[in-house]
Amino acid sequence: MKVNKIMTLRLMISMILILGLASCSKKSSSKNASRATGWNVDSKKGSSSKKQEAGPGLVFVEGGTFTMGKVEDDVMHDWNNTPTQQHVQSFYMDETEVTNFMYLEYLDWLKKVFPPTEENYKNIYEGASPDTLVWRNRLGYNETMTNNYLRHPSYANYPVVGVNWIQAVEFSKWRTDRVNEAILEKNGYLKKNAKTNDVSAESSFSTETYLNSPTLTYGGNEEIVLKGRKGARKTPKAGKDGKVTEEKNIYAQRSSGIILPEYRLPTEAEWEYAAAADVGQREYNIYKGQKKYPWSGSYTRSGKRQSKGDQLANFKQGNGDYGGIAGWSDDGADITNAVKSYPANDFGLYDMAGNVAEWVQDVYRPIIDNESNDFNYFRGNQYTKNKIGADGKVEIVTKENMEYKTLSNGKKVATSFPGQIAQVPVDENETYLRTNFDKSDNINYRDGDKQSTRYYNFGSSESDNEKQKEEKIMYNSPKHNVTTDSLGKMVRKYDVSSKRTTLINDDVRVYKGGSWRDRAYWLDPAQRRYFPQDMATDYIGFRCAMSRVGPKADKKKSARN
Repeated sequence: MKVNKIMTLRLMISMILILGLASCSKKSSSKNASRATGWNVDSKKGSSSKKQEAGPGLVFVEGGTFTMGKVEDDVMHDWNNTPTQQHVQSFYMDETEVTNFMYLEYLDWLKKVFPPTEENYKNIYEGASPDTLVWRNRLGYNETMTNNYLRHPSYANYPVVGVNWIQAVEFSKWRTDRVNEAILEKNGYLKKNAKTNDVSAESSFSTETYLNSPTLTYGGNEEIVLKGRKGARKTPKAGKDGKVTEEKNIYAQRSSGIILPEYRLPTEAEWEYAAAADVGQREYNIYKGQKKYPWSGSYTRSGKRQSKGDQLANFKQGNGDYGGIAGWSDDGADITNAVKSYPANDFGLYDMAGNVAEWVQDVYRPIIDNESNDFNYFRGNQYTKNKIGADGKVEIVTKENMEYKTLSNGKKVATSFPGQIAQVPVDENETYLRTNFDKSDNINYRDGDKQSTRYYNFGSSESDNEKQKEEKIMYNSPKHNVTTDSLGKMVRKYDVSSKRTTLINDDVRVYKGGSWRDRAYWLDPAQRRYFPQDMATDYIGFRCAMSRVGPKADKKKSARN
């Protein structure tokens, strides 16, 4: 009996030890335990993975490699389309071009928040408005489009035109703030309906201001900018020991995973990659870039049984033929057409050929410098940083120090608004001893700087006058200067030099894709043209893109031993 009791006691002790070890093991393997220290940490701080949500209007474009440049039917032998192998990271892109309805939403918001009747804001609404006079033609009657295309509901779902590159960039910034404002409200970080009821010029929402200094958002109104999720705000409570503790409330941060990256214009590489949509092809020659249109095949008409013979894009068929014969029109449009009127490509993107050509971010240069970079290629980087005041805090733009850009036609476009953080170029504090960049403005890197021109004199000195320096630059385009005086009148200074040999400068931007005015030759995604960034036409529109954060794709891959 005694032996049995001893055995039973040993068994009980063994069970207790096993349960205790299991408990310790379970505790140490808690999902909140840091893999670095073993300490319990807040899983919301980044130890758990959160998938990026696609912003409104965007579709996912999985990145990869492709041949950028003209590789098929290059009848012009245009050397600015020399093929290069490039890799693009995954990103998001607008399903369609920005429409008149979308742009009018922007204009209505500007008019409400920055009333044109107020002196400080009189140029904002007009500066953002598309140029409707682009429809006029000396020998054509187009007044119907001049008066109706932008605002008539019949054209609501047509792509907006008459928008220059600068205006397209400002629309993208506005869209970023409105989307993130709605997300923060939905998640309880902003007072409900504040974005429509409480917004004003002095207290408008800025994503970057909120991230850097939330207390300055909406003019520092704590009734609008909430700490933590609404309805779940922490209150002091007594613990088991009787002590009253209070958990700190926090604002939404990048680590919260809900704030989206900025809407922006796509880079040229991104646009061309998305338009070609090689993702739907499996042939080896497609991998090498032998694709002529955003769809499969070498013809502009559909080969499918249910739509055989239908045109797959809106473009000019020939001289005097913008749509075909009445009754059996080739493409169903004479000018632009409503978005989604033609089939999407394999990424789900509409009108990547035809309808309107589209602005991209890049500054134009004839050569894509793949020797310097073949990953996310882009020319046009101008690095800035937040402006810090004497008190050590970020400086917020006010109505008195808003910035404007004067266009070549004298129109002023606002490029900074009250509530935003003022920006300044990066300086030696950021560039010192760096090897990846050494200045703020990198537009001319390896192309357009003095060393790039055959006229560069390595023996020149800083004492050279401006005329000598000007003769040594690569792109000596005309340097017109249009400003406004204190009375708001235009002051035009035209460059009358007879030594100008090019129109290329740092203010011309690439636009991609054919339009309703172009022949089929220009529908090739590789085609590239340029236009001054402050001018607009009746055939150039735009769409937005957004960078992808996190994994290249959401594919689940099995683990390998």
